[in-house]
Amino acid sequence: MADWQTLADKVRHQTRLSHAEALSLAELSSEHDDELLALAGNLRDAGFRNVVTYSRKVFLPLTHLCRDVCHYCTFAKTPKRIDSPYLSVDQVLDSVREAEKMGCKEALLTLGEKPELRYKAAREALADMGFATTLEYVAHVAKRILDETSLLPHINAGCMTAEEIAMLRPVSASMGIMLESASERLAEKGMPHYGSPDKDPAIRLETLRLAGEARVPFTSGILIGIGETRRERIESLLALRDVHEQHGHLQEIIVQNFRAKPDTKMAQAPEPDLQELLWTIAVCRLIFGSNMSIQAPPNLSPGVLEKIVGAGINDWGGVSPLTPDFVNPEAPWPHLDELSRETAVAGKYLQERLTIYPSYVTRFADWLAPELHEHVLSITDAEGFPRVDSWLTGQHTELPAEDLRWLGADVAEARVSPEIKDILARAMAGEALPEGDVVRLFQSRGPDFSAVIRAADSIRQAVCGERVSYVVNRNINYTNICYFKCQFCAFSKGKLSENLRGKPYDLSAEEIARRCSEAWDRGATEVCMQGGIHPEYTGQTYLDILATVRAATPDMHIHAFSPLEVWQGAATLGLEVETFLKQLKQAGLNTLPGTAAEILDDEVRAIICPDKIDTQQWLGVMEAAHNVGLRSTATIMFGHVDRLEHWARHLLRVRSLQARTGGFTEFVPLPFVASEAPVYLKGKARRGPTFRESVLMHAVARLVFNGLISNIQASWVKLGHNGVEACLNAGVNDVGGTLMNETITRAAGATHGQETSPQQMDALIRAMQREPQQRTTLYQAVSEERQQAARQAGALLDVVNTPAKKYERERGRKKVLVKNAGSELIASS
Repeated sequence: MADWQTLADKVRHQTRLSHAEALSLAELSSEHDDELLALAGNLRDAGFRNVVTYSRKVFLPLTHLCRDVCHYCTFAKTPKRIDSPYLSVDQVLDSVREAEKMGCKEALLTLGEKPELRYKAAREALADMGFATTLEYVAHVAKRILDETSLLPHINAGCMTAEEIAMLRPVSASMGIMLESASERLAEKGMPHYGSPDKDPAIRLETLRLAGEARVPFTSGILIGIGETRRERIESLLALRDVHEQHGHLQEIIVQNFRAKPDTKMAQAPEPDLQELLWTIAVCRLIFGSNMSIQAPPNLSPGVLEKIVGAGINDWGGVSPLTPDFVNPEAPWPHLDELSRETAVAGKYLQERLTIYPSYVTRFADWLAPELHEHVLSITDAEGFPRVDSWLTGQHTELPAEDLRWLGADVAEARVSPEIKDILARAMAGEALPEGDVVRLFQSRGPDFSAVIRAADSIRQAVCGERVSYVVNRNINYTNICYFKCQFCAFSKGKLSENLRGKPYDLSAEEIARRCSEAWDRGATEVCMQGGIHPEYTGQTYLDILATVRAATPDMHIHAFSPLEVWQGAATLGLEVETFLKQLKQAGLNTLPGTAAEILDDEVRAIICPDKIDTQQWLGVMEAAHNVGLRSTATIMFGHVDRLEHWARHLLRVRSLQARTGGFTEFVPLPFVASEAPVYLKGKARRGPTFRESVLMHAVARLVFNGLISNIQASWVKLGHNGVEACLNAGVNDVGGTLMNETITRAAGATHGQETSPQQMDALIRAMQREPQQRTTLYQAVSEERQQAARQAGALLDVVNTPAKKYERERGRKKVLVKNAGSELIASS
């Protein structure tokens, strides 16, 4: 055999083992078993960190009839031993709806192999229902599940043709077939697969190959202890690796241990012992490397789950809180609380997944039929795991108890991943983290999540102490007309949007001045002004707005104009951006909001705002602003079509600019509000970030910007007051503005209101045992006169949204026409 130390070194360096090297493991002496298991465990950690997953499912035995006669199986039955050849659609849907109430997200459809080829009862039952084959009925049932419930079907349909796979792909998120063994010897007379034509390894491998060609996320694996040798096991695993390397579609490999069952030909056959199972799991990990999900069913090995984790698995498979394991009815599923505890004893965090694994969810366009895209996106987070609570950005919902538990947990250092401890140490020392480390922080779950939150808050305490600041300000959005077609925006006027967001308006100078004066009288120190990109606005429009505000309120701090508006204004005047910024500053502009950033990665911008300024243009405007002495905020709008690497790149690009200019006063995470956003309504985006992701964005920002940006702000409009309170324990030291009028987020469907008074801000902050501090836009002290005015403010007068006037403007080859008030925006090329 190949030298063991040579093989071990290749594994440590994550180098692929050749066929010959893998096969030599069959001869490995037992004296190396401990080292083998340790290598496998380390390899698993490199790919899956501290997470072990499971799928919360309902097990649906659509038919127990099967034309095969495997000698160890009790699932397959003859027509005389069952009440009905098939479950009815109503029976299936009743079970699925009950499972839905229990939080299940996978509907596992299991059946025997093509029973209609053996049993007249199957053919007649199918004919009565209007189907010619079992798989046609499977497709019908799966579609009903998709159409009428929130669960995703996973279909274990046995051997299939290309046409059958194509029929099932639009109604299932994943499929599977156990190879069991590639050994033809096991199909000989006297062996367990004798008399079972569908257990021919060549036929099963052909199904696997066809599934790969069809781009179906697929499950397979081996069954050990049915008479195969160790070498045959490895040959089976290599056969699976070969087909996976051609197509990349195997999302998990199951290592299942044989359990002897009464009333079968193998009832007295010896079961594989624990060491044999552990050895096989470890060898499987070495063959497939760090990134393949490897599963072992927990109900088949009770009492030794810690050892199974140690051997290199990262998944427990499907676990049902409702139905038994119909394939192994003698082995009940572990209770999920118990499974979580046993996983924690093994040093891992139990995380729910969908039937389709996260790495395939994040590439859904490649791996899922279009019919499934909207369904999957609506129930997943940025990493491809399922949303497991009802929290949504901008809505009045309870904070998730599981996240709050970890948010406040005092986790022992020993439970935190070594990798996370190393990254946190470097971040707290002010080092610039590489992209991979920032992504790793965003992946934190369980004890790692607690550690990240704790580290971020310790920096907050060191930099900001117990003070929590806010500014008394007013938002003024001077027009909701915009010729850009940003797919996340529910504020700007567009075709068919009037009933959702009101009529087109373009504020008059008088109304802008009135709002500024009212804001000053109510104690404001800042007006924050942004709007849609009106086709008739030029750079002079923005200069005129500044003149209006400055005349009405000479001492008001004007925080206005996104980088997009600055870019557009400069372009309309034929000026360089820096020249236009100098004009804006001279006209009274004090600082810029860091909006229009969304995600500073052009892969994302091409989807959500393709006609907007790109990443480098946004950064260029901000650098120019800082160079002329205008400071700004920085934002990120996250939780739509973006992934963790996009978040990391955004933070690092902001950090890099801050290291050069020092011009950012604060960083403001803005969780995506989905409910009225076009990209979500079209089924092309997630429902916003999860609560955990929202908290992490603030904490990771604090860590990434350590030593460069002192202020991390939480948006009460997006998070609600209770969400802000949670973020105050995760590195946040500022709660933004009182706002007076908030329109953009409410237009997107948020319900948290349009103003939080200074008294409410103070109460919120003091409830967290922190010290409230009213501040200016530039984080300076506010005069006593301004504070008194803010606390004595009367009710806001009703705003007047000046109706838009008719206009027509040529923009190159595009003409944009807006009719009189009450009309819609019509764009034509």
